[in-house]
Amino acid sequence: MVEDDPGQITARNGSERSIVQFIEQVCAVALFLFATAVNAASPGTGQLPESSKPLMIQAGPYVIHRDYSPEHNPWPLLVGAEWGDPNRVALGGAAFRNSFYQPCLYVYAAKRWFLPSVHDNVYLKLSGGPLYGYRGKYEDKVPFNHNGFGLAVLPAIGYQSGRTNVQAVLLGTAAVIFTVGYRID
Repeated sequence: MVEDDPGQITARNGSERSIVQFIEQVCAVALFLFATAVNAASPGTGQLPESSKPLMIQAGPYVIHRDYSPEHNPWPLLVGAEWGDPNRVALGGAAFRNSFYQPCLYVYAAKRWFLPSVHDNVYLKLSGGPLYGYRGKYEDKVPFNHNGFGLAVLPAIGYQSGRTNVQAVLLGTAAVIFTVGYRID
């Protein structure tokens, strides 16, 4: 069963099911390759003491949309977690309500680059991975989306102070979400 619009459910035929399975497999392989490439490009053996792989919990309380529309959701209620060495690769996931109030899930690999020439605590971040949730008439809002499964690549700029960080994450050309995170060692 596929939910095209809230309150409307239609049956998925065999060819649509195989396309969705293919997209799911492509997303999984893309995430694996991205994480492998980022880790391979990092210095060292890739093996870190457990204490240097902290868990970061995150919240995204607010989104600013480039083009205002009363149907846009400014309160995504994003909650997420990210695990890994902040200087190499981190793996994460976030659940939220998209701009059209649909529940979504983003699973990703991410890399941060600190910018000491700007300030020791400022960094750029790039995350990428499969995204699920933009369905029905909103499928075209995410590239490579089919039946709610798509891919996302999200750049961000952030500031790390001790265990806490704040980020501004670009959501394509449509919006910016502001997040706050807290590291648990």
